[in-house]
Amino acid sequence: MIPTLEWLPSGVNFLDQTKLPLEETYVLATDYKEVARVIRDMIVRGAMAIGVSGAMGVALGIERSTASTLPALTAEVALICDTLASTRPTAVNLFWGIGKVRDLYNQLAAAQTSIPEIKSQVVTLARRMYDEDIAACKQLGAFGAELLPQKGTVLTHCNAGALAACGYGSALGVIRAAVERGHEIDVLADETRPYLQGARLTAWELMKDGIPTTVLCDNMSAHLMSKGRIQAVIVGADRVAANGDTANKIGTYGVAILAKEHGIPFYVAAPWATVDLATAHGGLIPIEQRDEREVTHSNGKQMTPTGVGIENPAFDVTPARYIAGIITERGVLRSPFEASIAALAQQPSPELVPA
Repeated sequence: MIPTLEWLPSGVNFLDQTKLPLEETYVLATDYKEVARVIRDMIVRGAMAIGVSGAMGVALGIERSTASTLPALTAEVALICDTLASTRPTAVNLFWGIGKVRDLYNQLAAAQTSIPEIKSQVVTLARRMYDEDIAACKQLGAFGAELLPQKGTVLTHCNAGALAACGYGSALGVIRAAVERGHEIDVLADETRPYLQGARLTAWELMKDGIPTTVLCDNMSAHLMSKGRIQAVIVGADRVAANGDTANKIGTYGVAILAKEHGIPFYVAAPWATVDLATAHGGLIPIEQRDEREVTHSNGKQMTPTGVGIENPAFDVTPARYIAGIITERGVLRSPFEASIAALAQQPSPELVPA
């Protein structure tokens, strides 16, 4: 399994995804500020991975704190959480991960738990969240596998694989599960400009698994759909609104429109933590704007005229009407999504058994 991130006695160790596919190196974060930088600089990326990274960042900050009283530690925890929450605004998993550890801390502090015991318990929780993320991906993979063709080609956009999670992946987890069940799947991976997560990351990890993969430029999928070359589309998500509108990497919305036009099912795969019941619809999802240099330069080489205007939104929102199903570890959501999401939210969380 690809080690995206790992809790070590010395800190949190991250596979540097900015160096892939040519170089497999790691970055060790020894305090919460370094975890925040790793998230902000996309050394670790993907909604699920940054959710657990946020949790580990809070736990690491608490564990390394020198505060000797609970009031002092509580003030420090607020700063830790604010620092990590300021890194990337769109993926709700980040705030979920931070919130899980913060809530446990608040409960323990209210009970006047000793500081050493608090440190032990928050670290245990963050490490358990890592295991549960992998288990959730495998469960949603099992739910989604039968939605893919027994034999055919599946298009994906960006990277929603093991690199975007603690392991296995969401969209690529569904593909992996289908292959494990004997489906003959070829994958088309959009290159995903401007950060090239499809070309650099999706292709790299699927090749490691021996799953046939072809990289497309982002403007090629309509042509292949028109030729009957694509039987399904599956992507991940950074936030799913309460009505099913879904934020994912920029370009996803266009792919969904094309799939609808050509009668191709368009699926979203994401753990339940990505569903944001507090956001009524996609128009309320904050869209991260990233540095223009990601567009103007490639591998350090300038590709655009100096001074030209640049737009670089990192995400777009696909309206629910374009989505055939949202695959979670709790089951597959179908239209009308507002009703199916609300109904699933009332059900108890499934027992996830880490592999």
